[in-house]
Parts: sequence; structure tokens; C-alpha cells
Amino acid sequence: MSWRTVVVQSRAKLSYKNGCMIIRTDDVRLIHLSEINTLIVDSMQVSINSFLLCELIKKKIKVVFCDEKRNPISELIGYYGCHNSSKKLMQQIKWDINYSRLIWTKIIKQKILNQALMLKKYGFCTEEKLVTYADELEYFDNTNREGHAAKVYFNSLFGKDFSRDDVNDINAALNYGYSILLSNFNRELVAIGYSTELGIKHTNEYNSFNLSCDFMEPFRVIVDEIVYNNIGIPFDNEYKLKLVNLLNKRVDYGGKEFYLTNVIQKYVRKVTETIEKLTMAELVLYEFK
Repeated sequence: MSWRTVVVQSRAKLSYKNGCMIIRTDDVRLIHLSEINTLIVDSMQVSINSFLLCELIKKKIKVVFCDEKRNPISELIGYYGCHNSSKKLMQQIKWDINYSRLIWTKIIKQKILNQALMLKKYGFCTEEKLVTYADELEYFDNTNREGHAAKVYFNSLFGKDFSRDDVNDINAALNYGYSILLSNFNRELVAIGYSTELGIKHTNEYNSFNLSCDFMEPFRVIVDEIVYNNIGIPFDNEYKLKLVNLLNKRVDYGGKEFYLTNVIQKYVRKVTETIEKLTMAELVLYEFK
């Protein structure tokens, strides 16, 4: 099973030979594609052989490209994630809307509870307020408990004057980490034949990853914890590597410990199967520890 996240941050030429990605800088390195889960191109001075791009797609390796400010700007997604992707797409289009919204509501409740657990872990008394918001959550969050919880949560972690609309290192780090997380949800959804565009709550016509945004919500707290523990540290390349490395973090899922990339894979399959089969018997959400 692939596990490695490769980040290229300087001038390099990337090509393919005998099952390996060749990285040419001042020296030459070879990495077998079977080891790579995600490739992040974090420099505008990287050239990539088209043959390599095709092989990366075939191996379902996620490729993320960064802009001139070294922020994730796009990613590479293949047309066909699995052998029966057209069948899966038709199934997705026919998902029971009420049941899908019920599952989304459970996902959002877990997100708020994870935020409460994060606050409790670091000694914030406001965690009780978030637990109350989770208990008050209605079907499809018609009373916007998620929004109220987010305000209390972020103001607790980063101060009462903090806003997610501010331009600062905290928001830059949060956005970068969320992008890395999102790319892995995109990877897993496409790998099993689903369209990331067709969301449940997220239905923005300009968002290509609506469904991924719906599914990833309980996992955001993993990024939040890294950013909270690095308040005051400049958002530089070293900081970004800490966020990239979250994919190699070992977390508890269903009572067992796995790498985060493997947890995302298992979680995406369980949620989609739950929606397909109209039964919650095997649904396991992610609980923050």
C-alpha cells in the first residue's frame, strides 16, 4: 500500500523509467511509484514529463500543484477512477436525497463534537457550548449550528478578534492544510468511481469538489491542531512540511490505529456504502483523540 508524500520544492525535472519517478536536481533520485500516495509540486521551476503524468494517473497517485506563492492551486484527477465509474456515477445521481442529508447531518454533528474534543484537550471551557450545539443540531442543520460552533471554536483557539476572512499566517496555514486534506478525499472518491462535483450540502456550481468538502468535515480538526500548536511561527516551507506530514499521522479509527491516508480511504468507502445501502449498520465516523 502506498504511503509516501513527495514534495518537490526547488528546480527539478521529473520523469519516468521502469516503474519509478526520476527526480533530477543537482543529483538524481528514484522513487518507485508503488511507494507514492501523493506528489506535491511546490515550485514554479519544476518540469514534468507527460509520460510520468500518465503513469501517476494510472496508479491513482494524487498530484497537487502550487502557485507562485506556494499555495495549492490545482490537482490532477483522472477521468476514470475505476472500471465501472459510469455505473457508480448513475448510482450517485440516484442517491436518496433525504437519506443523504441525514448522513451529512451525522457527519456535521461529529465535526462539531471533534471541535469540542479539541477545545477540551487544550483546556478551553467553551467545549461545553459546542457539545450543546451538537445536541441542538437539526436535520440538514436548518438552524446553522455548524456556523455558530465554528465561531466559538476559532475564537477560542485563535482569539476573539480572529476571523476566517483575515489575511494572516494562521488562515494561510489552515487553508494549506485543508487543501492537502481535500486532495486525499478527492483521490479516494474518484478511485471508487464517484463524482466529486455532486455534493450533498455543498452544491456550489464553481466548486469541483463539493462531495469531498461534505465528507472531510470531521477531519479538519487534525489541521486545526497543527496550526494551533504553531501559533506565532512564520508560515514558511518548514511549516508547510509539517502540514503535509499530517498524511503520515497515525490516528484511531474504529478502535484501531492507521495512517491518516488509510483512514480516509476506509472512511470514504463506509460513508458511500452507507448511502448506497440505506443502512447505518457499518457507518464509522472519525472521532478526534
